[in-house]
Amino acid sequence: MIDQFLDYLRYERNRSELTVKRYEDSLRDFQKYFEETEEGLSWVSVDADVIRGWMESLMDRGNNASTVNTGLSALRSFFRYALARKLVNKDPAHMITGPKKRKPLPQFVKEEEINQLLDKTEWGVDYKDVRARTIIIILYEAGLRRSELIGLNDSDVDLDAMQLKVTGKRNKQRIIPFGKELAEQLGQYIACRDEEITKRSEALFLNNKGERISEAEVYNTVRENLAKVTTLKKKSPHVLRHSFATAMLNHDAGLESVRKLLGHESLETTQIYTHTTFEQLKRVYKEALPRD
Repeated sequence: MIDQFLDYLRYERNRSELTVKRYEDSLRDFQKYFEETEEGLSWVSVDADVIRGWMESLMDRGNNASTVNTGLSALRSFFRYALARKLVNKDPAHMITGPKKRKPLPQFVKEEEINQLLDKTEWGVDYKDVRARTIIIILYEAGLRRSELIGLNDSDVDLDAMQLKVTGKRNKQRIIPFGKELAEQLGQYIACRDEEITKRSEALFLNNKGERISEAEVYNTVRENLAKVTTLKKKSPHVLRHSFATAMLNHDAGLESVRKLLGHESLETTQIYTHTTFEQLKRVYKEALPRD
C-alpha cells in the first residue's frame, strides 16, 4: 500500500522526490510503531489514538513540531488516497490536529506521585514488573532520554562506582552518578533478567526474546505505570526526564550541573525548567491564599 501511494505521488501528483522521501520515511516509521505497539494492528485497524501515540513518540525522540506535522500530513494524504480506493474503510487521521510550533512548558510528575508509585504501589516479582520498576527509577533518577535508556549496554553500568555511561545525541557520552536505591534496583533487575531470560544481546534492557527492548515497549511501560498515580495527559518517558530536571532544580541543584546531566548542548535549553519550577511555585502560592 505504501509503494502504491508513493507511485501515486510521483506520477499522478508530480510531487518532488524530496517530498516523496519524507512521506515514505513517515509512513514506514508509523507502520513500525503500530506493529510494535500491538500485535495484529494494520493500516485497516489503526485508530486516532494510535496516531496520537505515534506523534508523541516522535516528540519523545527529539523531533520538533514541524517534523511531527509533516508526518501527520503524510498520514492524512495516505488515508485519503487509501479510502478513495477502498483499501481502508475509515480515515482515522482527518480529525487529528498537529502540535503547535511554540513549545509548551514541560510537564512533570510531582515528587509525591513518584514516591507513591515506587514505594507505596505493589509491584510483582516477575521479570516484566521488575524491569518496569527499574525503567521508571532509572528514567526519573538519571534523566535519560528514551533512546539513551534503550541504548544502554551491561558494560555501561558500574554498580560499584554507581555510575552510568550514557551515549546521547551525536554519540556524545556522559557519566551520570546514581544513588543506592537505583544501584539496588539495577542489581535486582540484572539478577532476575539473567535467571529468566536467554540473553541474545549486550543490551541492559531486554524483551522476552532476549533482544534489546523496543521504543514502544518502553513507552507503554511508562504510560501504564504513571497512569496509576498521575492525571497528566502526557505520560511518556520524556515526562520523567522533565520530572528529573524539575526535581533537581527544586532541590537547589545548579543549572550548569543539570545541563551536564541532561546532556544539553546549550544552557538555554535547560533554562526552560527554571520557568517550570517558577510556575509550580506560583500555583502553590495561589492555592495557599485564603478565599473570600
